[in-house]
Formats: sequence, C-alpha cells, structure tokens
Amino acid sequence: MSEPVLELEDVSKDYHGLRPLRIARLSLAPGEQVSLVGFDQSTAEIFVNLVTGASLPDRGSIRLFGRHTADIKDSDDWLTTVDRFGIVSRRSVLLEAMTVVQNLAMPFTLDIEPLAPDVRERAAAIAREVGLAQEVLDRSIVELDALSVFAVRLGRALALNPSVLLFEHPTAEVAPSDIRALAARCRAVAERRNIATVVLTADREFAADATSRVLTLDPATGRLSGGGWFSRFRRA
Repeated sequence: MSEPVLELEDVSKDYHGLRPLRIARLSLAPGEQVSLVGFDQSTAEIFVNLVTGASLPDRGSIRLFGRHTADIKDSDDWLTTVDRFGIVSRRSVLLEAMTVVQNLAMPFTLDIEPLAPDVRERAAAIAREVGLAQEVLDRSIVELDALSVFAVRLGRALALNPSVLLFEHPTAEVAPSDIRALAARCRAVAERRNIATVVLTADREFAADATSRVLTLDPATGRLSGGGWFSRFRRA
C-alpha cells in the first residue's frame, strides 16, 4: 500500500476563535479526493496553513509525504515542500488588469508582456484543461464571470504539477446554477492527473459531486466522520 501523502494526528491549533481548530485524525492517500465539511473561511485558512507547513500545530503531528512539518528547516526547505501543493483560493492573487493567458503564464515566467510563443502555448494548454474557451484567453480578469475566474485560479494551482490540490470554499462566489458543472470540472481534473485532493466546503452537494469521500468535522472533538455513501445515495 502506498504511503499517505498527508496525515494529521491529534492536531490542535488555537487561532483565537470560539474554540481551537481540532483534527483528531485524517489520512489522504495518493490520488484520493476528499471533501471536508464544517470548516468556515477562517478555519479553512488555518487548515491550509497547517498542512502546507506554513504554521505548526500547538499539539499533534502533521506529516507531508512521510515527513513531519516540524522538521522543515528553513524557508528554502519550506518552499520546496509547498511547491508540491496547488491551492485554489480567493486569497490567491490574480492580476486583474492582465489577461487570462498572462495570469496562467506567471508560474512559469514573470516576463509576460509580450509572452514568448512557447510560454503562451503552455498557458493555453492549461486553459483548455480547466475548461476556458479560446476566446477568453486575451480578456482581462475583470471581464470574466465568476466561474471563469475560478477556472483561472484552478489553472494557476495546476501549473507546477502539484501532488496535492487544496480547495478553499470553491463555490463561495459561483452562481448556484454553475455549481454542478464546477464540481464535475474539479473532479475530472483531479482524476485525470491523479492528484490527491482536499476540498474545504460548506456545500454538501458540491462535496459529493466533486470527491469520492465526504467527511464532516465535529469542531468540539475534531472527529471527522462519514464516507463515500453520501455521493452514491443522496439523489435518485
């Protein structure tokens, strides 16, 4: 059996909220897609910071790719680790005055005006993968609808071929009519690339469509409960 890419055990982190963020246990296998329900925006951000090694828990252990986050030595070591994650979040900065293709090219180069032909094609390939139409590539970010902005964020997260994708409340700014399409897109990309995925969301239907396992957090105990049944039986 493959070693988990992510393991949390008896984790607690005080962030000056009503109670600390607690995770009793979570294990994520390579290529597995899991949704975690019960995280608000603040606790989702704390969770992402913990699992990427940006901050350390007050108690418990977090292992990334078999290594404790407490063993990360310095900023260079941390940057090497965090490069293995793709983070899809409204906190991820997009340059609104720049075009879609320029924003997608930024993980590869800061020389984006003009773009070299090979870099443009690399960015355009990512755009196609996340469902962005050819005609939007040269539009600025401010011209896009919410679903297309999300696709740009997803494309940026995929650019460096991460081992793990983290989604923070992906449906927060998307129209209800677009949510099922969004879930299908996220799941298809993760499955095609065989990327382990954690979705932090309050939307249970999105969770069931986007991932194969849905777990609900009990914030008092940190216990995550549930499984794959919800996606199989919630609809006729």
